[in-house]
This record gives sequence, C-alpha cells and structure tokens, in this order.
Amino acid sequence: MLILKKLCEEFQLKEYQVQSTINLIDEGNTIPFIARYRKEQTGSLSDVVLRELEERLVYLRNLEDRKNEVIRLIDEQGKLTESLRNEIVAAEVLQRVEDLYRPYKQKKKTRATEAKAKGLQPLAETLLAQETDIKSISDIAAQYINDLVPDEKEALQGAMDIIAEMVSDHADFREKIREIYLSDAVIVTEATDEEEKTVYEMYYKFSEAVNKIANHRVLAINRGEKEKRLKVSMQTPDDKIVAYLKSQLVKKNASVTSTYVEQATEDSYKRLIAPSVTREVRNILSEKAEEEAIKVFATNTKNLLLVPPVKDKNVLAVDPSFRTGCKLAVIDGIGKLLTYDTIYPNEPQNKVLESKKRIKELIKQYDIDIIAIGNGTASRETEMLVAETISEMDSPVSYAIVSEAGASVYSASKIANEEYPDINVSIRGAISIGRRLQDPLAELVKIDPKSIGVGQYQHDVNQTKLSKALDGVIEDCVNSVGVDLNTASYALLQYVAGVNKTIAKNIVSFREKNGKFNNREDLKSVSRLGEKVFEQCAGFLRITDGDNYLDKTAVHPESYETAIQLLEKLGYEKANRESTKYDDIVERISQHVGEEEPNQISIKGERVVRSLQDLSKLKVEKKKKGYKEKYQEGLSNLADQLKVGFPTLSDIVEELKRPGRDPRDEMPKPIFRNDVLKMSDLKPDMMVTGTVRNVVDFGAFVDIGVKQDGLIHISQITDRYIKSPMDVLHVGDIVTARILEIDQQRNRISLTLKKK
Repeated sequence: MLILKKLCEEFQLKEYQVQSTINLIDEGNTIPFIARYRKEQTGSLSDVVLRELEERLVYLRNLEDRKNEVIRLIDEQGKLTESLRNEIVAAEVLQRVEDLYRPYKQKKKTRATEAKAKGLQPLAETLLAQETDIKSISDIAAQYINDLVPDEKEALQGAMDIIAEMVSDHADFREKIREIYLSDAVIVTEATDEEEKTVYEMYYKFSEAVNKIANHRVLAINRGEKEKRLKVSMQTPDDKIVAYLKSQLVKKNASVTSTYVEQATEDSYKRLIAPSVTREVRNILSEKAEEEAIKVFATNTKNLLLVPPVKDKNVLAVDPSFRTGCKLAVIDGIGKLLTYDTIYPNEPQNKVLESKKRIKELIKQYDIDIIAIGNGTASRETEMLVAETISEMDSPVSYAIVSEAGASVYSASKIANEEYPDINVSIRGAISIGRRLQDPLAELVKIDPKSIGVGQYQHDVNQTKLSKALDGVIEDCVNSVGVDLNTASYALLQYVAGVNKTIAKNIVSFREKNGKFNNREDLKSVSRLGEKVFEQCAGFLRITDGDNYLDKTAVHPESYETAIQLLEKLGYEKANRESTKYDDIVERISQHVGEEEPNQISIKGERVVRSLQDLSKLKVEKKKKGYKEKYQEGLSNLADQLKVGFPTLSDIVEELKRPGRDPRDEMPKPIFRNDVLKMSDLKPDMMVTGTVRNVVDFGAFVDIGVKQDGLIHISQITDRYIKSPMDVLHVGDIVTARILEIDQQRNRISLTLKKK
C-alpha cells in the first residue's frame, strides 16, 4: 500500500491507474500490450510512462525487500530497537538503509574490531561519555592494561579506534557529509603524462564543482582515469566537516576525555569517512551520468529505428572502400538480393571508367531508383563517382548517404550467416546498407544496438541497464509499427510483445513448413505459442492479404466482434463484410456522412466519426464551434451502446480508417541528392540542409553532405533556454542550418539554427 501511494504521488496519477498497471504487470502482460490494448484500465498511459513506472516499481519493491532483510539481520543480533526499526521502515532510498545497517554489518578485521577483541569497548564508551568528574585519564586507562594491552597508550589508542569507527558508521553523519560533498566539493583532474597528446587534453589541468559538472564530462573523466591518462581527486571542505562532527560529538563542558574524542573524530573523518564518501559521491555522479547517457542513447536509437522506410524502390547499395574495392549489392523493392559485384574506383587501383560503366549497367538492367552509399571509409570519394555517373545518364536516379555503423558487426553475425550462407562477408555489409535504407527498423534490429553509432559513452555505462533500456526501446518501436507475419525475420519477430527468440524461430519454421499464415488464429498452431503469448502478440502481427480483413489492422482479435458490430452499424450485412476491401470500408464510412453542409468538416478523423453518431440531429454551426465536444460525446454514446471502452473504440475507428498505417510515414523523409558538396564549397553564413545523425548532451551532429558532420552546439540550437538538445532535435530530423565557422585543419564545421 505504501508503494502504491508513493507511485501515485511521484507520477501524479490516480490510484486506479497505478493499481491496474501493477496488476497487469504482475499478471505477466508486456508494456506494449498494456499501452495499446488496456487503455481503459490504465487511463491511456503511454509506453514511456508505463516503463518508467515499472522501473520505479521494481526499485521500490527491492527497497522493501532490503529493508525487511536488514531488519531481520539486526534482530537476529538482538540489537533491533523500535526506534531503529521505524527509521529503517521510513527510509526512502537504498543508501539510507545501508547507512542504518552499517554499524551492525559483520566487518572484516579492522583496528576497531581488534580493539574490541581486547576488551576496550567500555573504555571507548567512557571516553565518549565525557563525564566532567573524571580527574585522571591514566587511572581509567590503567584498568584495561593486560596481556593483550601492554600499556596506557595502546589502551587509549584502541578506544579511539573504536570511537572512530562508531563515528564513521553513524548514518546521520554520513548522510550530512554526503550532502556537503555534493554541494561544496570540487572535482580536480590532472594528466599522468603532460607531454602525451591525447583526447583528454582539456582535462590535464581541470576542476569543476561537483554540483555543476556536466554528465558527459563525468563520463569522459572516468574513461580517462580508467585508461590511466588522468589522475582524479576531489577537493572537499574538510575543516567545515570536521567542525560539524565535533559539534555533534564533543560536549561543551569539556572533560579530560574530550581531547581523545576530538582526536578520534579527526581520525575517523580522514581515515574512514573521507575516502568512503568520496567513492560514494563519485559513484553518485557516475550513476547519474550513466542514466543520462542511457536515456540519450535510447532516445537516439528510437528515433533512428523510426526513420521512414523507402518502400518499393530498387536499390543499388554501395559499401565504399579503397584497397579492397567498393562492394555493390542490388536489392529489389521488397529487400531481395538480385546480384552483387565489386568495383575499384578509388586508390590504389583507380579504375574509374570501368566502375562507372558497371554502375550504369546495373542501373539500366535492374531499373535502379536509388543508390545507397555507406558513410564509412572512402564514402565521399565514392559519392563523387556516383554523382558523376548519374549526371551522365538520363535515368532519374538519386543517391542517399546511409550510416553504415554496425554493418561489419552484422556481416559476421550468426543471423547474417543464416540469411546469406553462400555470400561473402564483405558483400553482406553492402546488403545491410541497402536494406537499412529500405526499412531501418527491420534491418537494424539484427545488430547490437550499441554498435549503431548514435550513443554517447555507451561502452562506459552499466551494460545490463543499457541492454534493458535498449530492449525496451526496440520492443516499443517494433510494436508501434507492427510486423508482417509472413515476411518478418526472426530477428524482428523476437521483439514483438510476448514473443521470445525461441518462439520467433518457431514462427519462421512454421511458415517455411506450412506456407504463409492465412489468419491470426493460425498462430495458435505454432510450437510454444500458447494462449497468453497469443494474447500479447496477436494485435501487433499483421497479415496483409489473409482470410480476415481485420488481420491487417492493429485491432486485437479480442475486439473483432466489436469491430464487426461497428461495421454493421455502417450498413454492412454479415454476408459481405468479411470480403469487403478496405477501400470499400473507408468509402462506405465516407458515404455515411450525408449531404449537409457541415459534413465537409476536415478536422482529422471527424468525417469518419460523423458516420458513427447521429449528428444530423445536431445543429452544428458552420464554423464548427464546439464540434470536438459533440464528437467526443457522440463517440462516447456509441461506446456505451457497443459495451466497449471509449479508447478501444477510438482505436478501432482509426484502424478502419487507415488500415495498415505505418506511423513512420509521418516522420521526416531521408534526403536524396544528385550532386556532391565538398568542404571547400562551404563558406560562413551559407545555408545547408542536412540530417541529424546523433544528439548528445552538448549538441547535435548533422550530415550536411560533406565528409565531416557539422556540429550544432546546444547554445546555437535556439534563442530560448533548453536543458538538453533533445528538447528540440532528434535523430533523423531534417534541418536547414547556417554555417558559423569552418576549420579545415581540424575538419570541424560549426552550425547554427539561430537567425542571423
């Protein structure tokens, strides 16, 4: 109940939304399924919110489990008080629970544990009590001299060691010191070798406040330290902290024992607390930076995966190279490999004329529409060759530069070997380049997301967290687009809600053995695909030309009866509704609108809904004032009649209007070019059009058609203040920017989106 209340407060949601979401997750439902088909229960929460809620739910449950474990462990020692139990129960973060447990944790051999073993705990307590009536410290210490403690000095030292550890283990002290570090400490870095030229030169003599340092700088410093290029330390307000500790421990009415308490306090901070809290604070900074880096990478990956496909176009894919030649692959409109070859237009062979001739032959023979050129080594040299070649032809051919990040990873992968067992590894890279232009989502899911080139320090962050985040992103992308059940690879199918790699392979095996799926019900015959998996995946798998016209849509089989009832209200008879083509359905809906002037409403979706309500009885103003409210009311009434939730009915209507809709079609289209822009062509204040290739904390990199991507620094994105470049720009966006500066020597291009 405490978790439920906390989630409601943090996400500002109603109790029923959170409780329903928790129940659905606990029942084994996937996030895409919940987001798309359980909107009534969740109040139409998005997949993004649902994933964040699930992640927070896991954390809070783990926190509760740890609290219970700590309470049990302390209780077994017979040291659990009601006050301590209440403090543990009230803890809101795991760090606080661990701080409270610290004094009771079984420790390895320390100076304090050795002193306790010698029986010096009572002496430590006496010193810490600081009684004013104590006259001689020697008299007290003498009581503890024995075979294990040879003299007064060792007795007092052992007692102070015990006090030092007690101070270090005090939960409130550590929490306060951690807060001071986070607000007042300064990160300082220096070079291990000042003469060595490295990418970390800006950090050779660098310092920045902990509370201001940017996340990407934290990760850069961590990497430099790991590679032994940097030494990292932290300047901390030690005097302030020691003064705070003494104010909490040393009594105002000084006793002869107070001096020893002061010494123990100073020792505790210097020897035990400072090194420990320094590590903790650096971990806090690193975790925060990693979370941001993972978020950046996940967002970039999502936008890259949702770049619009180039459908039904014959593609000549080129994987550029110098010495080993440019690999060519011809791919038809559905991604089938037709032929492949290798040309050698670049250094050292320089077979330009032969290469042009071969490209022209392929363009004519296979009616090529687009040439896809990888953006790696020799890309711009190859681009110039392609541009010259198509300028010499009458064919309306254009080209596009395609990111080849991860193509080599794919080429040598198991799935590439399964897809093209008889094709050379080098040719597979060209195939991947061409197919990722045709359908980025279907092709990029075959590659480890960390290799597709849109991250920031992705190899430096927690790999388990990164993989989980990326799996979620891919799953959301795949399910938002939908998957053709009869053509999808198992690499794509495994990301469909409820489907794992084994079931995905079983679907492909079933398809190969029995032929294409004719309806979604056929899925139930696939090995290991039971009722629960069917429930989760069916709505996301499409059959374009099957037995049931609804199988092409995102309407879930559980809602087919509702969809049929809806169509009956549109005038379809049972005998013909299943054989009706989609165009007929849309036409019938449109005809159902009527003839009155208000029917010419163009607001998206409203013409269709006019057929679902008796709006002829409503006197709609010519200016359509209040129409949306009446639309909502009419659709709500229809939902009541059909005994279905309003969100579900709205989704069914949208699917009947635009069956097989691909949400990627609404994203910015790739840029196609016919000529080459060179670095020497660029001048300050020139306007250029490009594609955003990567978005990081400090700005965005844009492919403007020359060898080097241009950088739009965060300060040049907009005139208003933004926390992150992602507030404005996304991978795949098409932007028109002005050139600020060109640095030919360092190959740097600075761009701006601001007006001059």
